[in-house]
Amino acid sequence: MEKSRKKLTYITTLILAITAVIVFFTNRIIPFMMDDLWYSTLLDSPEPITSFSDIIHAQVWHWHNWGGRSLAHGLLQLIILGGEGFADVLNTLWLFVLSFTVILCSKVSSKLKAVLAPLTLTAGLIIGLSANWKMSMFWEAGAANYLYITAFLLFFMFCYLRETDGEVKALPGIPLWMIPLSLIAGWSNENMGPTCFIVSVIVMYLMKKSTRKIPFWMIEGSIICFMGCILCIAAPGNFVRAAEANNEYGLLWKLFLRCYSECKALFSFQMLTLLTLAAVLIISIPVLGIKLKKAEIILLISALLSWGAMVLSPHYPDRATFGTMCLMISVIISRSSLIIEKKKEALWPLYLGALLIWLKGMYDLFEFIAIYLGWIK
Repeated sequence: MEKSRKKLTYITTLILAITAVIVFFTNRIIPFMMDDLWYSTLLDSPEPITSFSDIIHAQVWHWHNWGGRSLAHGLLQLIILGGEGFADVLNTLWLFVLSFTVILCSKVSSKLKAVLAPLTLTAGLIIGLSANWKMSMFWEAGAANYLYITAFLLFFMFCYLRETDGEVKALPGIPLWMIPLSLIAGWSNENMGPTCFIVSVIVMYLMKKSTRKIPFWMIEGSIICFMGCILCIAAPGNFVRAAEANNEYGLLWKLFLRCYSECKALFSFQMLTLLTLAAVLIISIPVLGIKLKKAEIILLISALLSWGAMVLSPHYPDRATFGTMCLMISVIISRSSLIIEKKKEALWPLYLGALLIWLKGMYDLFEFIAIYLGWIK
């Protein structure tokens, strides 16, 4: 068993290093483009941003005239201000930050030795299962909206989900840093922000039902998250853009198109993730008899809500499934760890499956690199 663990450590360390190198190189060859170039300006004029005050000025205009994702796009402008080299390094590092928050939500042990394999596995799943890896992780505007913001969203959820196991020691300083965290979680995007709020309400309801005292920070975080959702969804800029949109379709046809978008997100963009999730659920529940934990049930509900909420949006691009995918990956990691605990011999088959998904992700990136280098024409 000890030899098996050592082999696993060596293999996962090598895979982690390969992933980091390929992800960094892919970041290097993808320049700031499309919206990135516009967000490098004051937005209401072509003058480039040069300071933090310029970013505030730009995001005030953005909130009133373009959309409510002010914090995500403010973060984007801050990264752009640091330059492409800074963005490339930060994007690469943030993939593993996001992977770690996924692991936290899955409630797998956070000890360094125990987390190395799940971290490698999670990073591979995020790349391999992403519906549009380029637009959600390597296009800087997409990375700000999905890669970066999803880590904050999941950490917000983790703070609440850890309370589902009963009395736990409070995280240091949480009443203070929960204020900006919950504001970011709510004021993030139109489907994941409300999902975070609903998670906070569900957890507090369960605590109330079990006659546990609800800490002040949980009430504080829930209220501020809700306020953030209002600031994001009710931004005047959203109504400005909606007024400019094409409204030639009738109500029934619009409803049909919304349902079509939902189905496409489920059966096209998210199908590989759903199949992976279904596999671990079938193996763990009916085969091995491992019941779903409260945190896992809440994560599954969250994934369903974040997917279903997009029926209210006129557009459901593939990159918008990124947060929903990460919620499902968290359950995949959690279930996988429970399967291995109960059935030790399942470790290598599970990691072989994860390796195949990792190879699929690396193939996509390497193909892109090969085309860029002229190896494929």
